Amino acid sequence: MDTETITLQTGDGPMECFEARPEGAERAVIVIQEAFGVNDHIKDVTTRFAGEGYRAIAPALFHRSGGGTAPYDDFSKVMPLLEGFTDDGALMDVDATIAHLEGAGFGAGRVGIVGFCMGGRVSFLVSVRRALGAGVGFYGGGIVTPRFPGQAKLVDEAASLRTPWLGLFGDRDGSIPVDDVEALRGALDRAPVDHDVVRYPESEHGFFCDLRPSYHAQAAADAWPRTLEWFAKHLGGGA
Repeated sequence: MDTETITLQTGDGPMECFEARPEGAERAVIVIQEAFGVNDHIKDVTTRFAGEGYRAIAPALFHRSGGGTAPYDDFSKVMPLLEGFTDDGALMDVDATIAHLEGAGFGAGRVGIVGFCMGGRVSFLVSVRRALGAGVGFYGGGIVTPRFPGQAKLVDEAASLRTPWLGLFGDRDGSIPVDDVEALRGALDRAPVDHDVVRYPESEHGFFCDLRPSYHAQAAADAWPRTLEWFAKHLGGGA
């Protein structure tokens, strides 16, 4: 497996991406960062997907503010990274990443997207506005109740879902009420494509990240194969 930091051009300038390329990959996954940037955890997730046979790439979405990462224990350092980050910008960055993968021979139907935290919302945004093979969102906040000024209320677009989407949430997530998760489930039930919402009763926000205090081993151990099964189902059967 080869790993490399590459640079893609977007309408708002250059964007670095961490890419992992296993030999013979027939499908690809775009890994969308948390609010803490493309850090060691996101790079590890990216290489884990590559270990399953997927071409995997994590675009660094904070390039408009100069890029970088923030530590998990100091959210004040996240806010400067979010300067200039918008839904339109996120779509621009994902479109550039899709174009890169298409140039490497991966058609949209063989490309999945997965996101964590902030990236979980981005995975849903992409799934309602773009047609890819599959999408997965881990604890994506702001889908039902927007968290920042100017954010779209994405739940209102759920019925027009274009990409099969799986949402994974923790009931003890203080930033995503269970009522919001169930409202999303109800809205998705009007969608024309496959979808699912899974709740983990004992889990908090960030349950999949073993670098965070909120890591929940049991939920993480269920969520990973569930994600792989979702991609296998919708990206053509197996990695």
